[in-house]
Amino acid sequence: MVPTRFLERTSTRIGDRVRTTYRNRSVDLRIVGESFDTSGDGMRIHADMADFPAAEPSSFFLELEPGVSADEYARGLAAVVRPLGGDATTVSPAEHKGVLLVMDAIAVLLTLMLVCVAGLGVLDSVVLDTRERVHELGVCKAIGMTPRQTVGLVLASVTAVGASGALLGVPAGWALHRLVVPVMGHAVGTRMPPPVLEVYTPVQLLLLGLGGVTLAILGALVPAGWAARTRTAIALRTE
Repeated sequence: MVPTRFLERTSTRIGDRVRTTYRNRSVDLRIVGESFDTSGDGMRIHADMADFPAAEPSSFFLELEPGVSADEYARGLAAVVRPLGGDATTVSPAEHKGVLLVMDAIAVLLTLMLVCVAGLGVLDSVVLDTRERVHELGVCKAIGMTPRQTVGLVLASVTAVGASGALLGVPAGWALHRLVVPVMGHAVGTRMPPPVLEVYTPVQLLLLGLGGVTLAILGALVPAGWAARTRTAIALRTE
């Protein structure tokens, strides 16, 4: 297994053979896959130690059975290997959890900010549009339109706009993600694996589109209620 930079610098592809030398032993190894590795200079390979009997591992990664305390196991192992010049450490799951919580909190905060900005934009647009059409709404009320129908009329006009924005924004966002993420990977010298690119299912894209429509409706509720409460006589006198 080799990283992307190895393939680029050596002009090789998956399936090719490369000669690798370690401590005066040369072995022809076949490239069987591309690894997602951004550490080092991009020339590190992952091979079977059986091909290099003289190789001495510098570190081991252990996976414990369920129910075994990683901290206690590391302390016991460290007491054994430290006299030999080694050490055993572990990373607390709480530290990983803390980092993930911070990242999730930042993502949630940015999402809420975007939702608020979008909602205020819808509110401002609908308020201006409703005030410009208040005379027409007064005419509709004069011929028998109920307050509920007035609210429905205002919300229906915004729903069309929200649906149009969703039809344009969701595909554009999906395409932008597919375009930007590979460029970011190329900047650090690696190709992004499919799980990094294929993060949205059709159901999730549909929910994102419905979220745009829902946001438009929520932003229009206040001006729709104002239009429904406006008296017919006042609306008819408004120009």
